[in-house]
Amino acid sequence: MTDPGPAGLPPPGLDQTANLLGALALVLTDRMTEAMTEAGGRQESAATALSALLHFLDRPTIDVLRQVLGLTSSGTVRLVDRMSELGQVERGSGPDGRSTTVGLPGAGRAPSERGAAARARVLLAALSGLSGAEREILRELLSKLLVSFIRGPGATRWMCRLCDTGVCRGARGGCPVGNAARARYLAGDQGA
Repeated sequence: MTDPGPAGLPPPGLDQTANLLGALALVLTDRMTEAMTEAGGRQESAATALSALLHFLDRPTIDVLRQVLGLTSSGTVRLVDRMSELGQVERGSGPDGRSTTVGLPGAGRAPSERGAAARARVLLAALSGLSGAEREILRELLSKLLVSFIRGPGATRWMCRLCDTGVCRGARGGCPVGNAARARYLAGDQGA
């Protein structure tokens, strides 16, 4: 924990850039959460689950969904139960016969797409004041920052859990996080 320093002064090392980054992260999180939950008419964890199922999870097991969302096993089961009752997800048999998979049926697709569109509107509005050149610089800096936050295999609350992965796949160079994770963990580098 960082020493807060004398009363009224920032902790040592905290500068305006770090402070502004924290404020931006918070306001974007708040606005995306609000927009996605309003668009889909559901709680944040359900909106996140629908987004992940829409964009990159193909019939994951409940355990994989738990990892992505950062919920407990029982919390994920309860979430899937509620979403299943509403027809937003459907259960299936897992690959080993003991696990359960979660799929996105037709009824879950529309709220998933509304949530993704709401997220996109918030993010595009946030960037609207930047020029093309400024956006490119920001893209490079964000890529670098995100790569620095990669955690090892089995980590929970995946950083890309709300990403539209097709956007990064279609971009020059692809997803910086996916590229770095593959290089780090598939190439045998099991470092920190």
